[in-house]
Amino acid sequence: MVLAGGREDARRGNWELTKGVHAGTGAQGALEGRMDVAPQNGAASPYFQGGRINSFALVSYIPDPLARFLDNLRRELVPSCFLRAHVTVLPPRPLQVSPAVGWDAICNAAKDFKPFDLELGEIDIFPISDVIFVGVRAGTESLRAMHETLNQDGLEYAEPFPYHPHVTVAQNLQPDQLDEFYEIARRRWKEYREAREFRVERVTFVQNTRRDVWLDLGECGLGTREVHRMEPLLA
Repeated sequence: MVLAGGREDARRGNWELTKGVHAGTGAQGALEGRMDVAPQNGAASPYFQGGRINSFALVSYIPDPLARFLDNLRRELVPSCFLRAHVTVLPPRPLQVSPAVGWDAICNAAKDFKPFDLELGEIDIFPISDVIFVGVRAGTESLRAMHETLNQDGLEYAEPFPYHPHVTVAQNLQPDQLDEFYEIARRRWKEYREAREFRVERVTFVQNTRRDVWLDLGECGLGTREVHRMEPLLA
């Protein structure tokens, strides 16, 4: 198997998105890093009822037609996976504060970041987890700046790997599938003729459940005070 450049960065940034389906808005889901224990002072909170667990993340969903291509590619490789393509800003983490407090911190920080362009690069593989992904060619500095700004105070978490922006294509593969699926992904990506760039204009706060169903809690725009609460719990 011949891998593209940047493997050393990929090796250091091996934090992956995993199986699952988003509920509500159909957003993409189940991110690695389940934390089943609610904060001690929030055990009875509605935030952690109905199967919700103390595992939250911040993502930016990719628009069509690029998202449609990536979703179709992922389903071609893993038919049981019904996910919506996204780039992760904050990987999954438990919160030491209420989700409402975390949400306020996200919205306050988001208004200070301007929308930016992001361009996807080449197909690659994380060597530890054997996850096939598309790297990010342009826009990584903005993503890293957002990650650094938000990964503190109530949202802070000691992530197991350095932050590595990417879009997951296939995961949870059998060893004998990896080489074949990697070549399929490379071929399909080479055949894709639409733009590989998109504008990152908003981020979405999500929460996991015991069934690995991720719920969209709220969405806020970058560089504005635009806020859309999908969950009244954030009010």
